[in-house]
Amino acid sequence: MRLAIEAGATMPWHRYVGLDGKVIGLDRFGASAPGHILYEKFGLTAQAIIETVENILDL
Repeated sequence: MRLAIEAGATMPWHRYVGLDGKVIGLDRFGASAPGHILYEKFGLTAQAIIETVENILDL
């Protein structure tokens, strides 16, 4: 299983992760704030990545 993490559009990454893979990213634009605030607001955080990996590995 593959995981891609992208702070932008996730669409191009689906071809690399395959049907069983996961992509974490931001598929929206127009929000304005410091990056760490936007990442938290839209769920692009270390905790979200950890949870996704745990789900992929069935931990």
